[in-house]
Amino acid sequence: MIQVTPSFWRCRLLALSAGLLFAILPVSSIQAADLADTVNKLKASVVAVGTVRPARQPPAEFLATGFVVGEGRYVVTNAHGLPDMLDPQGKETLAIFIGRGKQVESRKATKVAIDPIHDLALLKFEGSSLPALSLGASRPLREGQDIAFTGFPLGVVLGLFPVTHKGIISAISPVAIPASSSAQLDGAIVNRLRSEPFEVLQLDAIAYPGNSGSPLYEPRTGRVVGVINKVFVQESKEAALERPSGITYAIPICHAQALLKRAGVSGN
Repeated sequence: MIQVTPSFWRCRLLALSAGLLFAILPVSSIQAADLADTVNKLKASVVAVGTVRPARQPPAEFLATGFVVGEGRYVVTNAHGLPDMLDPQGKETLAIFIGRGKQVESRKATKVAIDPIHDLALLKFEGSSLPALSLGASRPLREGQDIAFTGFPLGVVLGLFPVTHKGIISAISPVAIPASSSAQLDGAIVNRLRSEPFEVLQLDAIAYPGNSGSPLYEPRTGRVVGVINKVFVQESKEAALERPSGITYAIPICHAQALLKRAGVSGN
């Protein structure tokens, strides 16, 4: 039996509140642009996350995607996308990358908070602020609803060009399901089952290496409803498979909102 936890109810209450707000707003106030217009507006808020080491060729290494939140000075990404250690002798620093193509600017970043249970990280970057994305669904999430995500798949190979994928939420299911036999249990599943269970979003759109940390959003409103995760969730749900399925998952945004609150950063 899956334990119902405070985190589970926080996500449910946030979804219910969003649904009530949607119900009382006039239709004219919730009209939004189509996906092309939405992507055009939000891509300035999607950044690459990685490291810079001056002596390395090239100096920049892209590891994941992130998106700007709070007051435009913070970035949410996947915790597993961050390096375990930096090379101080090589003057290696954590960084976010903005720009397009070869016109890339790096901004030094520091870790502000980590949520290992939900594989989320909050970074703060130097320099001027960037446009922050709005967090939280405009209505409760449902299987079959349209979603999109924008990020930097295979960033080093393809260059810093934001790539958008569109699909639906295929399922909303637990992050880990008890195995039918002990042979199917590994460290990742045991840890997930012992920690606070929570629901994840299964998608029919394919994410690639580098997409981890991309914002999952409503195509019409641009509101972020989840954080793409290619590794952490897959380890939990697919340990019984010989090969990963290629299914893409996302962490519901309520957990990122909770991380922002714990860090004392105002959300959007």
